[in-house]
This record gives sequence, C-alpha cells and structure tokens, in this order.
Amino acid sequence: MFRDRFDAGRRLGKRLLSLQSSDVVVLGLPWGGVPVAFEVATVLGAPLDAVVVRKLGVSFQPELAMGAIGEDGAQVLNLEVLALIGVDQSQFAAIARRERAELERRESRYRNGRPPISLDGRTAVVVDDGIATGSTARVACQVAWARGAARVVLAVPVASPSTVAELTRDVDELVCLKTPDRFFAVGEWYWDFSPTTDKEVVALLGKAADGITQTSANRRPGSPAIFRRLS
Repeated sequence: MFRDRFDAGRRLGKRLLSLQSSDVVVLGLPWGGVPVAFEVATVLGAPLDAVVVRKLGVSFQPELAMGAIGEDGAQVLNLEVLALIGVDQSQFAAIARRERAELERRESRYRNGRPPISLDGRTAVVVDDGIATGSTARVACQVAWARGAARVVLAVPVASPSTVAELTRDVDELVCLKTPDRFFAVGEWYWDFSPTTDKEVVALLGKAADGITQTSANRRPGSPAIFRRLS
C-alpha cells in the first residue's frame, strides 16, 4: 500500500535513480499522475511537465473508453469497444471534437503561459498514479514520441499485470513497483486516493517550474518489476 500519491512518487523516483545521468524530462498525466511525477522529478532533479490526454468515453457509459486522445494529434482507439457499441463516424467525431477542445483548455491552464518543455533527443519519463486499461498511458507515450523524445520510459506505482505485458511493446522501458495478481482498481493500493484537482495540478507544475521541490524524506525501498522492450 502507498500512503498517498506523494509517497508513491518518492518510492518510484528512488527506483528510477539510474536515469539521473540521462537527459530526463518527467511528464505527469493530469490529474493523479502529476503529484506522483512531481516527486519523481524531485528525486531525479529533472524538469517536470504535463502530458495532457483525454479519454473518449461512450456517451451512455462515460467510464467505458473507446479510446483516448493527446496533444499533437495523438490518438488511440479501442477497436473492441467500438465494435461492441456500434458508434458511427459522426458520433465518434463529435465526441472527439468535444474532448479535443477540453484537452486544449486544460493544456493552456496547466502550463499557465509556459511553453512545453522540449523533449528533442531526451529521455521522457511518463508517470501516472497507476494503470488499469492502459489507453491513456499509451497515448501519453505516443505524445512523447511525437514531441521528439529519443527514449520513452513509462513509470507507475501499480498496474494490472496483463496491461503491463501489453504496454511493454509501446515503450523502451516500463517500471512498475507493484503488479498484483488480484488487481481491481488503482485506488485500492492507496490509503489516501483523494481526487487531485486542476488547482493542485497547476500549483505543482508552477512549483516545479520555479525550482521549488519537496523534501524526499521517509522514502522506503520498493521491489519494482522492470520490463525492457526487446527490439
């Protein structure tokens, strides 16, 4: 169990210390991924940015994702869900337009006028608070590639073992502290899984941009699973 997202980020950061010698940029997925990423960036002494993505939810069941979109036109589709619900092209386009507008609004608010941190030729560490289905994590990694990253590392505190196995094909390296066999939801692995707000995301990104970091005391060693892409 993790105490909260900051505890998870400190523990995850410690397991990523081998990246300190690399030219690293840490990318947090709003909302919950940003507190974790803030601590990872603190431990690594690396810059922090957001990678904004939006889930494309089914209109009659918003939690069911038929895909996800990200910055720079990145898009991932869940073909099984699309075939199951029978959404036509015009319906899909309307949902995608709405979510794209919201994505752009959040991107502007989170960066508060700051340009995106350049990823050209650098190692991008994409961080979330956990992974269930993997659609948003996958599109976030696509955004990192599109922005010029030379290497993409996906790092999370906890994830479904089956999803981890699938995502290893999309990244150079995947670091996950816990891959429990009995995985039902990300939140069950946190004592405090309170929702992260837009205001908190803006504040953490602002602190990172200003060079203000939290102390990384009370770190406890984890036992991460590390998966490398073989290609």
